[in-house]
Amino acid sequence: MSIDYIPYVDLAAQWSEERDELLPLIEKTLASGQYVGGQDVEELEAEMSEYFNVKDVVGVNSGTDALILSLKALEIQSGDEVITPPNSFVASTAVIENVGAKPVFVDVGNDQNINPELIEASITANTKAIMPVHLTGRMCEMDRVCEIARKYNLYVIEDSAQAAGSRYMDRQSGTWGDVGCFSAHPLKNLNACGDAGYVTTNNEEIATKIRMLRNHGLAGRERVEQFGFVSRMDSIQATILRFRLGRLPSIIERRRRNAHLYKSLLNSDQIYHAPEQSAEYHTFFTFVIQAVSRDQLKRYLADRNIGSTIHYPTPIHFQPASRSFGYSVNSCPVAEAQANTILTLPIHQNLSKEQIIRVATTVNEFFDC
Repeated sequence: MSIDYIPYVDLAAQWSEERDELLPLIEKTLASGQYVGGQDVEELEAEMSEYFNVKDVVGVNSGTDALILSLKALEIQSGDEVITPPNSFVASTAVIENVGAKPVFVDVGNDQNINPELIEASITANTKAIMPVHLTGRMCEMDRVCEIARKYNLYVIEDSAQAAGSRYMDRQSGTWGDVGCFSAHPLKNLNACGDAGYVTTNNEEIATKIRMLRNHGLAGRERVEQFGFVSRMDSIQATILRFRLGRLPSIIERRRRNAHLYKSLLNSDQIYHAPEQSAEYHTFFTFVIQAVSRDQLKRYLADRNIGSTIHYPTPIHFQPASRSFGYSVNSCPVAEAQANTILTLPIHQNLSKEQIIRVATTVNEFFDC
């Protein structure tokens, strides 16, 4: 008798759950004939502004563009330096390079987020911004990051791609810095059915610049203030995100339930998961353990029809594209060590209690062998 496969992600299950309510909304958008920007995007931006409690939200076509347009709006350019961690998805470094600036990598702590204790030592006369990354749905220690930024008159660009709905000291992700940059990629907790992203800010001038930059730099139909990009959000993605924004609190709570069940069941002293601190509200975009014999464990799970993945197996400063930055082994020793032990277990909201128990039991069995 075959054992049912437990997927790392199951977007088909999400669609099945939402189909009857969401499909008529999509049909209404398609019937409107307005497919790029327009009322659906404007209404989403207004609803997100209320949800995040910020003055402005600007919809764009990806989390990567949310970052790059924010850098451009803050006039970060050639010769400037931006401090960021090396254990993120490559986009958070690529956007810095793509505006001509230099990424400066600062190591992380046990929780995989940037270590505030190490930031000041990396600040130079060329430093213009700090880009903390809220990895896995856990927010960085933003009070300390912002204190350092104020001291040195630096911008703070929150890479909140994995942290929609996360909180630190009761403040939402994306509301601490000058801008918050979010992805709505299909794998995210608040997800579209394709690429999409958005920027949160309390600075009207920044919001205005990003709105122009996302639409070729047009300030009107025929007037270009600054050459920009094509980064408009599709109306159909805005429709989907409006619907899912209302469901986001429930999605987060279901993921948190799964995470807490994992933590109650995983009992090997060879597994580490950073505890949730009292100031944190973790949304569990991913559930990442740090485990000895990680690669063998991943194969063991796969052999037993359980999906898992690694976020991310190669630190960015070790990527071939980063050679010119001049980093070497032990430049960021904590992130480098974690790259050999991190493993992401299934955590999505459509998992059953029985599936979580099976995954945890299988992990425990591996270490009991």
